[in-house]
Amino acid sequence: MIVLFLQIITCFLFTTTASPPHGFTIDLIHRRSNASNSSRLSNTQLGSSPYADTVFDNSVYLMKLQVGTPPFEIEAVIDTGSEITWTQCLPCVHCYDQNAPIFDPSKSSTFKEKRCHDHSCPFEVDYFDKTYTKGTLATETVTIHSTSGEPFVMAETIIGCGRNNSWIRPSFGGFVGLNWGPLSLITQMGGEYPGLMSYCFAGNGTSKINFGTNAIVGGGGVVSTTMFVTTAKPGFYYLNLEAVSVGDTRIETLGTPFHALEGNIVIDSGTTLTYFPESYCNLVRQAVEHVVPAVPAADPTGNDLLCYYSNTIDIFPVITMHFSGGADLVLDKYNMYMELNRGGVFCLAIICNNPTQVAIFGNRAQNNFLVGYDSSSLLVSFSPTDCSALWN
Repeated sequence: MIVLFLQIITCFLFTTTASPPHGFTIDLIHRRSNASNSSRLSNTQLGSSPYADTVFDNSVYLMKLQVGTPPFEIEAVIDTGSEITWTQCLPCVHCYDQNAPIFDPSKSSTFKEKRCHDHSCPFEVDYFDKTYTKGTLATETVTIHSTSGEPFVMAETIIGCGRNNSWIRPSFGGFVGLNWGPLSLITQMGGEYPGLMSYCFAGNGTSKINFGTNAIVGGGGVVSTTMFVTTAKPGFYYLNLEAVSVGDTRIETLGTPFHALEGNIVIDSGTTLTYFPESYCNLVRQAVEHVVPAVPAADPTGNDLLCYYSNTIDIFPVITMHFSGGADLVLDKYNMYMELNRGGVFCLAIICNNPTQVAIFGNRAQNNFLVGYDSSSLLVSFSPTDCSALWN
């Protein structure tokens, strides 16, 4: 199943402040389907280079974090395309099955439900595939473990406690919202280095997510592009895609409705595939069709993907994404083509969107790039990297 994570949140919004994260790394898992304390980072961790192993599966990336006192571990989707961090909570009106036990707030001494006009503050997140979470906002201690052995503790962090949840493919315990919104986890970290984050997604092996100074992406081979904030979709990390090359054929966005100067595509870790508006998407598909020497096949996923019968990925052309500022990303064939039906059918990993829907640069296309976000300089940086070997 192709999952597209877009959210609508209705809740009471406000921000908190916290001490600066000086750089730490936490677990990521790639899988298929309170008082007035401030956040704190142990001095013994400063200057360290922590890392953590991950477990690979096949469509979204999960990270381990702990909520409550005593700490209760959950595995949640890392999602730069959403704001609120939420987990399933007992008692449930309806909870889907998940791989691990569900968080019980009554067993945490630091859980405190938020109040809005003498009532609990509701939140609701509705996703593109008709799944949802509904519940109430709360403040809770969030603890993130680094491999230095010293935890990063965020007291009074605003989270969502989901008590009525629907999901097509159960497994994970919730979402970690990492966009620019005031309730996102990275915003609530605050401090001297707000908005610094990087990750390196692998199709196998290990991967990491970093915050603070450890998240800075630099060195040879790095390309950077400006990220934009839009009033239409606040909180999203927008990039400006100028063109796509299919082999030697360059398809400009200039002259199409997709063209923009201040952002036309969202970079999103919570969406698997890449989404283009239909008219531009068809131009890219036509360029692929022109050079692929194979028999077309029906899309087994039902998403109208461009598919071919083939026993090898080698017949498909290299695709390059050209972002503004000269950030040209030459994508590996794994990034742009996927094998389906247990072999024998390969499909282009780009879905054609309704023009009213947002275009998305998904996590499969980001595989084997060290991707860094710096909201102070308004840049997203990419460094071609063997992510599965980076921290081995």
